[in-house]
Amino acid sequence: MLRAGHRRLARPGWQNPRHVKNEPTPRVLSVIPPMTQLNTPYPATAYLTGFLRSRGIDAVQTDLALALVLELFSAPGLRQIRGCIHALPTTQRTPRTDAFDAAFDRYAATIGPTLAFLQGRDPTLAHRIATRHFLPEGPRFASLDVYVDPDDPEGGDPLAWAFGALGQQDRARHLATLYLNDIADVLRDAADPRFEFVRYAESLAASQATFDPLAQALAAPPNLVDRTLQALALQAVAQHTPGVVLLTVPFPGAVYAAFRIAQAIRAAHPEIKLALGGGFVNTELRELSDPRVFDHFDAVTLDAGERPLLALLEHWSGRRSQGRLVRTFVRDAGSVRYVDIGEADIPFGEVGTPTWDGLPLDRYLSLLDMLNPMHRLWSDGRWNKLTVAHGCYWKKCSFCDVSLDYISRYDAATAETLVDRIEAIVQETGETGFHFVDEAAPPKSLKALAAELQRRQVSISWWGNIRFEKSFTPALCQALADSGCIAISGGLEVASDRLLQLMKKGVSVDQVARVTKAFADAGILVHAYLMYGFPTQTAQDTVDALEYVRQLFEAGCIQSGFFHRFTCTVHSPVGRQPADYGVSLVPLPPVTFAKNDVGFIDPTGTDHDVLGIALKKALYNYMHGIGLDADVRSWFSGRVPRTTVARNRIARALASRSG
Repeated sequence: MLRAGHRRLARPGWQNPRHVKNEPTPRVLSVIPPMTQLNTPYPATAYLTGFLRSRGIDAVQTDLALALVLELFSAPGLRQIRGCIHALPTTQRTPRTDAFDAAFDRYAATIGPTLAFLQGRDPTLAHRIATRHFLPEGPRFASLDVYVDPDDPEGGDPLAWAFGALGQQDRARHLATLYLNDIADVLRDAADPRFEFVRYAESLAASQATFDPLAQALAAPPNLVDRTLQALALQAVAQHTPGVVLLTVPFPGAVYAAFRIAQAIRAAHPEIKLALGGGFVNTELRELSDPRVFDHFDAVTLDAGERPLLALLEHWSGRRSQGRLVRTFVRDAGSVRYVDIGEADIPFGEVGTPTWDGLPLDRYLSLLDMLNPMHRLWSDGRWNKLTVAHGCYWKKCSFCDVSLDYISRYDAATAETLVDRIEAIVQETGETGFHFVDEAAPPKSLKALAAELQRRQVSISWWGNIRFEKSFTPALCQALADSGCIAISGGLEVASDRLLQLMKKGVSVDQVARVTKAFADAGILVHAYLMYGFPTQTAQDTVDALEYVRQLFEAGCIQSGFFHRFTCTVHSPVGRQPADYGVSLVPLPPVTFAKNDVGFIDPTGTDHDVLGIALKKALYNYMHGIGLDADVRSWFSGRVPRTTVARNRIARALASRSG
C-alpha cells in the first residue's frame, strides 16, 4: 500500500472504493514519547487503547519515556554517559562532568538500588539514603541549604523541618530525586544539552512558527539520547509488530522525541503507518502547512482522537476514501491538506474504559522534586488518571483556550458509568488512587459520583481540579471527602474582584474563601492556582492579591499554591479580542508550524518580572507557616503601595453566609 501522504488521486479528495482492496484493520501501537511523567503513565495511550479494544481492534501500548530514563539511568547507561565525557575535549568538560567522572564508581553502584527504591521495590533503603552518606552528592544538593528551621537557624538537619521528624521515606525520595537530577545535569553537559525530565527539547517546538529548528535537529547526527531512544522504538516495533503507530504529544517537551521515534520507524519499517496527535497538536498545529512534517508522519489529527482514528484506520484498510477523513492533516501531491467530513465525535459515555495493560506499572518512579504539597501529588506515587467529563462546563475564562474542543465541547458520563470504569481499572491495576484530569470537574457530576461510590462501597482515594463554585457547600465537601477525595485544586488566579470579573471567572474572593474553607474543614488539601501579569494588572492589584492570599493561608482556607505568569494564547478570549482587555498584540510572523503564545503590550507598564519574584518567595514561606503576620510589602525588593485590603477581609467573608 502506498503511503497516504504520497497517493495521487484521480479526483482531489476522492477515490473509488471498488479499486481498493479491503484489508483487515492492522494492530495499533500507541506510544508515549519522552518526556511526560515518570511516576505514572500519561493517560492518552490508555484511553485510546481502551477505546480501540472496545471496538474490537487489536491495540497495544508502550511508554518510551519511562523506558528511555530506565535505560540511561542504569549502570550500563551511566557507563555510556562516562564514555561521552571522555570523548569531550578537555576544554568542553565542566565541573559537573569532572565530579561525576571522579565519583563514577559510587554512581554506578548506587543507581540500581536507588531506582528500585523509587519504584517502591526496596523501601528499606530509605534509611541509608536518608543518612546522606549513601548517595554521591552533586550541585543539586545545594538546594537543601534553603530549608532552614526557623526555630533553629544555626544548625540541625535542614530536612527535619521540611519533612518532619517521621518523614523518612519522603526525605529519602527527595534526596534520591536530587541525585537523579545531578545525573541529568551531567547527561546534559556530556551528551545532549536539550535533555530534561519534563521539558525535553521544548524550545524546538513551543510556538515555533516554522519547522526549521526541528528539521535541523532531526537532520543532525544522533547523540547518545537519540540513539538510545531509536533503539527502544525499534525494539517496541519488533515486540508488537504493529501496522499503525500512534504518537501522542501532550506538551512541547515531547515533540522532538516523537519525531525521532517516527524517523527511526519510518527508516526501518516504511510500511508502517504513523499518526501524530495529542494536546500540543490540538493547541499549536491547527494552522499546519509545512509538508516536511509528513516526511515523518502519514497523518496528523486534531482534538479528541477517537473519531479521527477510526476514520484513519478505515482509510488505511481500504474502506474509506481520503476525502472522508475527520479532522486530519495529510500530504497530498506535495502540499498539506486538511480533511474533515464533519462526523460527530464519539459520546463520552461510549469511549470505553482506559486500560493500562502492557505498561510496566511496577517500574514507574515516585519522585519528590518540589516540597509543594500539591505538586508532589503530580510526581509522587502512581495514579490512575480518569476524566469525569469531556471539556469544561463553564468555558468562559478569558485566559483559557475556550475556543478549542478540549474546553468548548462539554460532554459528561453518568455516575454509574464512571464507577463502572473505576471498578474495572482497580481490578486491572490493583491500585485505588485516581487523579481526575478534568479542566474543571462539574460539582453536579462529583456529587453523583460520590453518592455512587458510597452506594457501591467502593473505596478509592482521588483528587482533581475544580472551580470554586458556591455549590461546593460544606455538606457536599464532606460528602466528597467521605467518597475518598484527598485534595482539590482550583483557580483563584489574580485574587482581585476587579480582575476576576475581567477574567470572567464567575467567582469572587469572598466566595473562594468560603468554598476553600469548606474543603479544608472536611480534611481535603486545597491548592490555589494563582496568576500574575494579567492585562491591566497594576502593582496595587498585585499587592492586594498577595494580601488576600496571606489571609487565606492564615485562615486555613488553602494549604498550597503556585504563582505562574500569565501567557496570552491565540485561542483565548484575550488573544482573540485583545482590545476588550486593554492590550494590543505583538504581530506574529507567518506561521507554517506551531502557533500558540503571543506577546502583548500592556499600557500599565507594570514590571511583573520583579513583582513575581516576591510573590513566589512569599508563597513558599506561607506554605510553611512563615511570615503570615508580616506586612506583605516586606516581600518586595522595591517600594510598592500599601495594600487596600482590610486585615480581616477573609475573616469577615468566612463569618458571612452570603455571596
